[in-house]
Amino acid sequence: MSEVDNGVIKIGTEKFIPLISEEEIQKRIKELAVELSKEYDTKLPIFIGILNGSFMFLADLIKNIIFPCEVDFFKLSSYGDEKISSGKVKLLKELNADITNRHIIIVEDIVDSGLSIKYIESLMEQFNPASMRVISLLVKPASIKYEIKIDYIGFEIEDKFVIGYGLDYAQKYRNLRSIHVLSE
Repeated sequence: MSEVDNGVIKIGTEKFIPLISEEEIQKRIKELAVELSKEYDTKLPIFIGILNGSFMFLADLIKNIIFPCEVDFFKLSSYGDEKISSGKVKLLKELNADITNRHIIIVEDIVDSGLSIKYIESLMEQFNPASMRVISLLVKPASIKYEIKIDYIGFEIEDKFVIGYGLDYAQKYRNLRSIHVLSE
């Protein structure tokens, strides 16, 4: 069971304190949409969200996109109900769209080690996209272990466990409008 006291979320013996407010998230998403518009306003890209975590970010992002676009989803698993990655990625849902020769924008909630992005890059090779870019709401630069490129970054954060705005703890707390970090 959890409780909220003055913005602090208590889950068992753990406390999560506010890290990024709803207002800060929405402001940054609008800025990212402007950046994307410069590159994609005439290209009809397809945004590919990585479920489950990216759904809130992707929804708010495309609400701010002013050019035609499409949306699809991959579902990957590398965490299960744990706070650290298992080190293995499983594909749980494939794409419905044909992305051959398409401009692809991969939408992530968070880049931790970079393992999921590395996995997606290898998956994309078989489709021969016209281009592929990666946008992530959060990036933990100190924890990246793979050579990857994140083209658009919402926020860089420390290597700490976070919940809210699509990010979960054992599949819960995705519904928070802001992002909270595990307190020391």
